[in-house]
This record gives sequence, structure tokens and C-alpha cells, in this order.
Amino acid sequence: MSYTSLAGQRGPAEHERREQIVAAANRHFRHYGYEKTTVADLAKAIGLSKAYVYKFFESKQAIGEAVCSGCLGKIAAKLCEIAAEEKPASDRLRRIIKCLAHESAEMFLNDRKIHDLATTSFSERWGSASRHETMLLAMIEKLLREGRDSGEFDRRMPLAESSRAVMLALQPFQHPALLLHNLDTLDGDAMVIATLVLRGLAP
Repeated sequence: MSYTSLAGQRGPAEHERREQIVAAANRHFRHYGYEKTTVADLAKAIGLSKAYVYKFFESKQAIGEAVCSGCLGKIAAKLCEIAAEEKPASDRLRRIIKCLAHESAEMFLNDRKIHDLATTSFSERWGSASRHETMLLAMIEKLLREGRDSGEFDRRMPLAESSRAVMLALQPFQHPALLLHNLDTLDGDAMVIATLVLRGLAP
């Protein structure tokens, strides 16, 4: 994994020690929680000094961003697989919505301490959350453009506005805090939203 685009990163982008620090942080955050973990805890876990850890990360938040980016990256990878398939744009968009809801719930809600970290990331607008949202918006815009070109989607509304509207509809499935409010009906809700979105996009 490359951390060159993350805020608060120092030193070589690819380095064994960096990976060790992130792995230790992942374990500690899952066990103790982000708030209760200190940089000293992480340094001790892998036999390093705090000063050495700070050669790679300028703060605990920077380490948290690296962990959160790893989690979000796994979700993004599955969405990208669907988006790249040679199938109708409407089919891919429906499956992306369902996949986003399912994978977000699996990633964050099966491990509440990672969920808390992700909630902090989104609430405080960390770079890890912003990049995830930017990736998702770009994916949606590309799908809508392809759907318009194939005649599946209406072209009257500006593409940017349509893409933003779809993003707003997906907020309950991608924001960690909002996921908590509809767990019991999440899969069904995703299907309903997907159907509504596709009907709204139809010519």
C-alpha cells in the first residue's frame, strides 16, 4: 500500500517499518480503540521508540488515516471490480449500491472500534474519507456518462447534478454514523434506493 497521498506521512512511501506501524495500529485500534491508543503504545508493540515512529507519521491522526484508508480501500476495490465489468450501466449501478451497503456494514459494524475510527474520519473530514467520497463520485459520474451514451439514462439533467444526486442518495450506506440507523433493513433499503435511483435516471 502507498501512503504518499495521505496527510501527515513522512519518510519513504514504501518502507517495512511503515507497514509494521500501520499493522500494529490496526491491531491496537481494533482491540483498544483509536482514542485509547497512543503513539507510545504502537512504538512499544513493535519495539521502536516514539521518535522513530514520528519519522513516518507526524501524529496519531496520520496513523489513523492510514488505517482508515486501508479499510476504505478494500471497499473501493470491490466497487471498482463491478464498475469495470462489461455489462449495462444500470446493472452495474444497481450492484454498486447494494455492494456499497453490504461491504460498508461488514467492514465497520462487525468491528465497532474500527467503526468508531471511520466515524471520526468522516465527521472530522480526514483525507481518507474525502478521498473515498471523491472516488465514489467519480465512479458514479463515469457510470452515468456510459449509461447516457448507451441510451439507458436520461441526458436532460446536467451530468454533475445527476451524479451529486446519486451520491446524496447513497449517504446512508457509506457514512459510518448513518449506517447505525438502518442496520435491520439495510439490504432491503439498498434495493429500494437502487430502484428509485434507476427510475429517476431512466429516459
